[in-house]
Amino acid sequence: MTRVESTDGTPAGTVARVTRGWPVFTVVALAVVAFFLGGIGGSFQSKLTEVQKNDNASYLSASAESTIVANETAKFVNVETIPGAVVFHRDGGLTDADKAAIDSARVSMASVQGVDASGVTPTQYSTDGTTASVYVPLIAKEDGTSVVGPDLAAAEQNVIDAARNAVSPDLQVLPAGPGGLLVAFIDAFEGLDSTLIAVALLVVITILLVVYRSPVLWFFPLFSALLALGLSSMIIYLLADHEVLTLTGQSQGILFVLVIGAGTDYALLLISRYREELHFHDNRFDAMIKAWKESAPAITASAVTVVLGLLCLGFSELNSNKSLGPVAAIGIACTYLVMMTFLPVALSAVGRWVFWPRRPRVDGATDIATHGLWGRIADVVGRRDRPAWIAATALLVGLFAVGIGSLQTDGLTATENFTNEPEAIRGQALYDANFDQGAGAPAVITANASSTDAVIRAASGVEGVRQGPGSVCVQVDIAKVKALLQNSGGAAPQQLPPGCPPALLNVAPIDGRTVINAALADSYDSPAALQTVERLRDTLHALPGADAQVGGSSAATLDLHTAAVHDRNLIIPIVLVVIFVVLAVLLRALLTPLILIATVVLSFAATLGVCGFFFTHVFHFAGADQAFPLYAFVFLVALGIDYNIFLMTRVREETQTHGTRTGVLRGLAVTGGVITSAGVVLAGTFAVLGVLPLVFLAEVGFAVAFGVLLDTIIVRSVLVPALSHDIGKPIWWPSKLARAKD
Repeated sequence: MTRVESTDGTPAGTVARVTRGWPVFTVVALAVVAFFLGGIGGSFQSKLTEVQKNDNASYLSASAESTIVANETAKFVNVETIPGAVVFHRDGGLTDADKAAIDSARVSMASVQGVDASGVTPTQYSTDGTTASVYVPLIAKEDGTSVVGPDLAAAEQNVIDAARNAVSPDLQVLPAGPGGLLVAFIDAFEGLDSTLIAVALLVVITILLVVYRSPVLWFFPLFSALLALGLSSMIIYLLADHEVLTLTGQSQGILFVLVIGAGTDYALLLISRYREELHFHDNRFDAMIKAWKESAPAITASAVTVVLGLLCLGFSELNSNKSLGPVAAIGIACTYLVMMTFLPVALSAVGRWVFWPRRPRVDGATDIATHGLWGRIADVVGRRDRPAWIAATALLVGLFAVGIGSLQTDGLTATENFTNEPEAIRGQALYDANFDQGAGAPAVITANASSTDAVIRAASGVEGVRQGPGSVCVQVDIAKVKALLQNSGGAAPQQLPPGCPPALLNVAPIDGRTVINAALADSYDSPAALQTVERLRDTLHALPGADAQVGGSSAATLDLHTAAVHDRNLIIPIVLVVIFVVLAVLLRALLTPLILIATVVLSFAATLGVCGFFFTHVFHFAGADQAFPLYAFVFLVALGIDYNIFLMTRVREETQTHGTRTGVLRGLAVTGGVITSAGVVLAGTFAVLGVLPLVFLAEVGFAVAFGVLLDTIIVRSVLVPALSHDIGKPIWWPSKLARAKD
């Protein structure tokens, strides 16, 4: 950057002292607040799992049919349960001693705290005699109080321990059913705060050491990121604890990598500008003030863009998406606060030695726009602008075409959603191979009590509903069953007669409504089961006078899928409009924002194509969740536009002095190194999501990591500057720069 030497007596190559005023003292005061609150908030990171909610009901909106049914059925029972089973297996066949031990285990499991003892059923045996199962439901809500995830996981583990202690050590004992799979999902996030942060920090430290070659400097952006994470964790914990928002394991995982990745990005931009200013300011505080003022617009616009993009998720039908918006937005806001207050104060306080061994000296001779690798890249882009942007566009279109046909977003079953094989997956496989797959997770129907018989007849005739006696019945009243057991001395029958239980055990109608359970022929989250729920709804909704609605585990999964598609189609256009408005205000132009958004959307499409190829042919995933395109879009576009913001704000600054085409090349040369470093850092942190054994997060992590690199290396380094250079000053239309001398 060209600088004017001082004429006021200061040494050559320096500039006059920067005017300081109240903003400086405000930043220092906020830095102190951020330091103390961030430090205090660190203790809340490990407590976030206490307020997590990972069940389907927590993901769904209140208007979903399955949610309405769940709320209505809650009136009939004071205990809501999660279906679950324990499977016992011996390859050579169960012995008489095994069967006796399993009966003992059934009694032990029923006595475990957190188990609905009245729902524990007699033992079932497979026809080949190798496998037995006991239905052991976990208490999910009692007297209106929900059981938190860690307590559910502990109860399930205690059930398995009780079963294993009661049988021979060589008898295989495994969890199965929705309960076991939910606990496996919760366990996947165990140690999230330590494992994910440790790996992410290791990745960032390595990259920063390579970028700055300083054994000291990396500490400051990383410590600042941890302060931001502590501050955001404290705020989110308090809001989730008071049920202002819903925190899921997915949201927490994304929050951690987002704060560390975005925080490091902001730090890199500020530090780069600070180092540049140290070549022209003898006083390091003056250098930081100038660097802060010059980098603040770009960092602020970046943070605002991401926050607004994330808050667009508030239009979602899914509570999980609706909650992820504020959770991640709080993380970005806290990151921005810390990086723009604590980090500059800390860096300027410690002095130039923080850059050791490459301490910047006051020489005033670093015209960095014409030196180094990025100067040469900018020269090539300027000389061959049109071929460059055409080739970049063709590459992105080709990447989109190569794999988009392989990207399947029809959803994943619970067993397909793990990258490893937890015990619940193996238990479910054994259960599905030996017992009725739909057992334990029926479709739950609420209807007018006067239409009970008609609803049972209609539901029984729907394809996919299990046939035979007792398949479609009015729900049993657990309180009546308990009373019956007490009257019989507490002895439960080992084998119930076929058919529905006696009418005297049915729940009594409430407000003229009743509850009916319809057993499904297929596993509760399989595509076949979801199709059965659709047929049930079509049939029962058309039943005159029944006012029937269908809920249950399968219906909740179906509603999740439907809402995810709705959210994707609604929110993506809204995010694009919001980003366009922010860019138009920042750059004071209309054409440039359109170009930037078009290039990022093209990059997103190319990323989807690459994801389709890798998910199917390299990682061999069964598919992708319906919410995957929306998550990938929000993070890729909101974060990918950051690098274009960093580039084009500097281009605009250079354009005012050197004209558009020269300004484009100078802006690319100056920002190339720092933006590429920021992109590598962000890609590395999102790739860390792959350490969690969940397909959805692994897919999001891969998509964002690859997309950010693609955006950094191709879009921001070649496509945008080449296209802008080719168009010239009309890119600033309708601002004055479009009519200025170039």
